Amino acid sequence: MHFPDFQSAVTSRRALLTAGSFGLLSGRAATMFGGKSELLSNSQPGFGKAKRCILLFMWGGPSQLDTFDLKPDAPAEIRGEFKPVSTAVPGLQMCEHFQRMASLADRVSIIRSMTHDDVAHLSSAHTTLTGHLPPVNKSDAEPPSDRDTPHLGCTLANFRKSADNLPSFVTLPWKTLHPAAPGGVAPGQTGGWLGHSADPFLITGDPSQPGWSVPALTLPDGIGSGRLAHRRSLLQSIDSQQRRLELATHSMATHQNNVFDLLTSASVKSAFDLSSESAADRDRYGRNIHGQCVLMGRRLLEHGVPIVSVNWHNDGKNFWDTHGDNFNRLKNDLIPPADMALSALLTDLEQRGMLEDTIVAWFGEFGRRPFITGANAGREHHSRCYSALLAGGGIHGGGLYGVSDSRAEYPSQDPVSPQDLVATLQHALGIPPTATLPDVQGRPHRLYGGEPVLPLFS
Repeated sequence: MHFPDFQSAVTSRRALLTAGSFGLLSGRAATMFGGKSELLSNSQPGFGKAKRCILLFMWGGPSQLDTFDLKPDAPAEIRGEFKPVSTAVPGLQMCEHFQRMASLADRVSIIRSMTHDDVAHLSSAHTTLTGHLPPVNKSDAEPPSDRDTPHLGCTLANFRKSADNLPSFVTLPWKTLHPAAPGGVAPGQTGGWLGHSADPFLITGDPSQPGWSVPALTLPDGIGSGRLAHRRSLLQSIDSQQRRLELATHSMATHQNNVFDLLTSASVKSAFDLSSESAADRDRYGRNIHGQCVLMGRRLLEHGVPIVSVNWHNDGKNFWDTHGDNFNRLKNDLIPPADMALSALLTDLEQRGMLEDTIVAWFGEFGRRPFITGANAGREHHSRCYSALLAGGGIHGGGLYGVSDSRAEYPSQDPVSPQDLVATLQHALGIPPTATLPDVQGRPHRLYGGEPVLPLFS
């Protein structure tokens, strides 16, 4: 590792499924890794330093050569048109268009040796978000299934619980999908083999738009809190009569109660209320869907939600999948909002005293091919070498881990797999390497699919 010198219908099907994000397998967490003694005895660097986590998933595959691993001495057909700029860390450079992040480089560590062998969006997304290979690897044709490994947030939510009726894991603003992929929605974004009760609480829509509100927290017209309480009483009466008829009734009752608690809780509504943020703060994050989603993520962390995942949104232009017009897309549409949101998030977490125990991860499912496609100035998929960024939660500020070759085509030192990256997050959040969770049939599954990158921790 190299460090430069520094450092309804209220009870509608939709509402009930949404509430599944915090049924959270009650009672399992106490026994899944053999008791607290193992958690407390783990003395490896960085273990358990993070209390919360926010994932910024750059869906589509950001180009390593045009973000955090520029190669200014490579031939023009490889290096591209962007120039590297100096940062707050002597000797560390990044793309000139990450203007704000350049001044915050001493808060982050950059991994330049991410690598795997899958260039399909859907299956590689599963591996990236779960830390395990999907049921069908190297495929853009396989949709989500109950055989998927749960999203990292779904498993972490069993160890890090929220308070005040808030969900333990929130995803926004959508489940990623690719219109050119036959499988559509990427696997690895749900509770998978944990069951639907472990699915994330999904917030959809564009919070930068006037009048936007969280759909799952909006009461239907004509239903006030009094009528809501009456409906809850009726449902509880019906449930009590059906309890002996179905094994699933208890789970459904839990979902129903979660829905009612959400809709009536003042603390929940406060956590999701972006309008309480100042105009200046909303401007700092960017008046766009990504910026406002990241701002919402910061609010949720502050209010006690331990795990938030912000997926790069459906921009109608194939996201970070820059097969064509790579440089204009990055310069005009992709890097500026990403730079604004990430820098504002890191600044706010630090000023609030939260960065030291909040781990922030910025990554995609792969990178881009070094050679520029001459016909359309694009870069094709490339999974053998790409970059990721980590900050907070015990991560060493201003660090570089791993080295790529002269074209950022392959790692030349310290390769890191997506499984290792997820294991690093699990380690920071205090999940021991022997941890398991049972699936819906009671079969145990190991949570670690890789090895944590311990040199990243200070």
